[in-house]
Amino acid sequence: MLLEGKNVNLRLMERNDLPILHEWINNPEFMSKYEELKQESEAELEKTYDNLKDGQWFFVHKKDGTKIGYVAHYVADGKRELGYFILPEERQKGYANEAIQIIVDYLFLTKNIIRIQAQVDPENVASWKTLEKLGFQKEGMLRKAFYCRGKWKDDLIYSILREEWKEPKILTK
Repeated sequence: MLLEGKNVNLRLMERNDLPILHEWINNPEFMSKYEELKQESEAELEKTYDNLKDGQWFFVHKKDGTKIGYVAHYVADGKRELGYFILPEERQKGYANEAIQIIVDYLFLTKNIIRIQAQVDPENVASWKTLEKLGFQKEGMLRKAFYCRGKWKDDLIYSILREEWKEPKILTK
């Protein structure tokens, strides 16, 4: 499956793509200071992939085919949630904005859902500004919601409702 944007495309990850994702998620530079230091085996990653019930992982590709990150959607605690990462050298170029907009369009066009949410570290200004730019609303903060790099951290909750989205911004244009 390929979802096409103006500057990036999203390609559904296949099982044989997992070694690349494995390399990325085990690299502290890729995951950034806002995410836990995670060392996960390929077997653990494959198990997570195999157990995705109502979610999908996509690679973010530049138009020349270069993989520059990933975006995922999944159901967590009964809610549709997004996750996304862009390689450090490709950040601050608008790729995350477009990748998130593509996945939001895709989800509202293909799923009978009323909302999509994302959680973000309050210190990750670039990430929450991206969400706000795309129409996500800040709902609140989960205090000391996760343990990251030696301390308990808060999480901001952002969401976009179907009626706020209204129509595709990228897909079908």
